[in-house]
Amino acid sequence: MKIICVGQNYQSHNKEMNRALSSKDDDPVLFMKPETSLLTGDKKDFYIPGFSSEIHYETEVVVKINKMGKNIAERFAHRYYEEISLGIDFTARDIQSELKKKSLPWEIAKAFDNSAAVGRFIPKEKFGKAIDNLNFSLKIDDIIVQSANTSEMIHPVDKIIAYASRFFTLKTGDLIFTGTPAGVGKVSIGNKLIGELEGEELLDINIY
Repeated sequence: MKIICVGQNYQSHNKEMNRALSSKDDDPVLFMKPETSLLTGDKKDFYIPGFSSEIHYETEVVVKINKMGKNIAERFAHRYYEEISLGIDFTARDIQSELKKKSLPWEIAKAFDNSAAVGRFIPKEKFGKAIDNLNFSLKIDDIIVQSANTSEMIHPVDKIIAYASRFFTLKTGDLIFTGTPAGVGKVSIGNKLIGELEGEELLDINIY
């Protein structure tokens, strides 16, 4: 399986990172994480790696692909996923910043072991709402640090799937991280992260 991630997909996050604002006419920005980056289950422990002093959380809605597809038309993309969840794209921000300054690839800052935490999956139709109109949030130690609605995505889920399938054959079990809104920040030992989708807790992470 593979993990496909979307960058720069919320204007609020682009603003907080001092990036140029993206347009719906632009192509989605994709990067990938290997299977070894996966940290699964509804309750889990994340250990801050020794190579970074600035690990950031980025909360994202995650889609699980349910059948193989290639060159999928956007109007048919909804047929290729049945379950959704919340995930954390853990990022070694200090390493990423240094690599970006040198115009070097920054995979090691995003794709390290256990950097893709994924919570419990639920049916996409559970809340009786379109996937492009779901509220989600992250609390750290009972304080809400990220809160958004999927309608704020620059590129909606079905467009992401269609675009990604032009370059990568999507297979059953592949995961798509759909981007993070504003509010990203550093995690510290002792933090407890709780992710909720439409008020339902799907993700529970202890930081060590």
